[in-house]
This record gives sequence, structure tokens and C-alpha cells, in this order.
Amino acid sequence: MGLYPQPNQWQCGPFALKHALVALGISAEEKVIAKKAGTHWWSGTDEIGLGRAARYFDCKMLMIRRHDPERARRELAGYLRRGIPALLCVYEWEHWVTVVKAEAGKFILLDSKDKAVLTIQSWSELKNNWVYHERDEHDRRHVETLYDFHPIVPRFRVQTKAKFSIARAKYLRRRENRRLSLAWDDYVADLLTVCTPRTPLSEQVISLGEFLRRHEQMILEQLDHWHGSIDRKAAGKILKNMHFVADTYGLVIRKEDEKRAIAGLTTILTLWAAAEYGVHTVY
Repeated sequence: MGLYPQPNQWQCGPFALKHALVALGISAEEKVIAKKAGTHWWSGTDEIGLGRAARYFDCKMLMIRRHDPERARRELAGYLRRGIPALLCVYEWEHWVTVVKAEAGKFILLDSKDKAVLTIQSWSELKNNWVYHERDEHDRRHVETLYDFHPIVPRFRVQTKAKFSIARAKYLRRRENRRLSLAWDDYVADLLTVCTPRTPLSEQVISLGEFLRRHEQMILEQLDHWHGSIDRKAAGKILKNMHFVADTYGLVIRKEDEKRAIAGLTTILTLWAAAEYGVHTVY
């Protein structure tokens, strides 16, 4: 699992809901979502099916319709400020995307048609893609403009939410960070085994950045010593990716768990090195 493009033209709905769940710190496979939503190759996925799939993950998918674009923008931005992602059906209701952040007049989207998935659009671009034109069946000259959006609201206290930003979106769009995007869910799952979400009551904790400042060189030296032939730069990149993901989700390490975190991250890196470079029989 991770942030990667959809493999065909009809799975945008499950991918959009998966991306909304990722923003809420919930790991879900698009195959499971597609099954729960009743996705079909000939008709894709409608909002009813996506709502049913959202309930399976203990979330509620709201339906909000506005005719005025400025009112739609303000209300959408209000949900995003609260950390609630929203699904939009764009291009005249042909394609589902997920909006996760409004910042400096721009919107950050997770779009499974885009090769990098994370995209940045101005309000003008989003408005033009978002609007649906509905003709009156009795008067074909009369056209209404619709702006529908579907906030994904968890029914439980979310452990951690992704704090995407324009700078983070641009970073993930770089070609050299594509492997990080593809393994995004794996990074989150692994970090949650050694880190804890920061809360307003968090005390005696350190950021992963501070943890790596203290221990990164020691971890890399030990890994290189015991394996014997790793690329230190590549291993450092894995730790840099972990730092990026931890900051995105506000994950920290309790000071009392510092030694445990050293062991945990070293073990994860060791498994990575074995998969990347192979190992010989030890004993």
C-alpha cells in the first residue's frame, strides 16, 4: 500500500477514500474498499457505495451541496482546517479526488490519476474542475452549477492525522522521493511501533529528528559493521524518510522508550538491508 496511481480508469473512488483514510492515519487497501463499495468496471463507484465503505472503517461520509462557489470554498476550507479530508467528484462527476489541505490560497489534493498522486491546485483550477453543470430537464437552456463535497468524519478519536502542506507535497512530488510515496503506509505502520502521537499533554518526549541527531551515526555504523556491505547514503535516506513521515503525523518518542526505539529502528534498517543487499549464512 502507499500513495501510487490507480491502475485503471474505474478505481478512482476506492483510491480517493483510501487517501482520505490515510490522512486520518487509517491504513486501508483499495481492494477492500472496492469490495465494500461495490465498485464495477462498467460504472465505477458512486457516493452511496463510498459511504457504505466509509462506515466499514467506522467513518461517516457526509454529503454537502452548494450552488455558490465561494460558499462551497469557505465550507470546504472549514472542514480542512479541522483536519477532516473531503472527497470531490470532479470533471463533471467523472473522477474522484481527495482534498486534504487549504494553504495560502491553494489546495492540496490526492489524485490517483496523477503520477505523483499529491497535487497542488489554485482555487481557480479547483473551482473549474469541481463544478458540475446540471441542465433543467424541462428547460434545457437553464443550467445550475453544483459544488458537491463529502467530508470523511471518523466516528472515533483519531490517533494521529497527517499534516500535509504545500512544502511537503512538493517534496513528495520529487522523482527521488517516489519510493517513499509508494511505501507510505508501511512507513507509518512501522513508525507507530516505536513512536507515539504527540498530544497537548505529551511530556518527556523527543522528536524523531532529535532522536536521529543523537543516534543516527551509531545506528548506521553498527548496521554497516554487522552487514558488511551496505550503502550508507541509501540507509541514511531511509532514516530521512522516517523523519519526514514522523513529522507529517506528529509522531514522537517517549524518553523512557529511547533505548527501545534504537533497537526498533535498527531492526527495521537491518531487515531493509537484508532485503536490499542480501545476507549470507551467519552461523
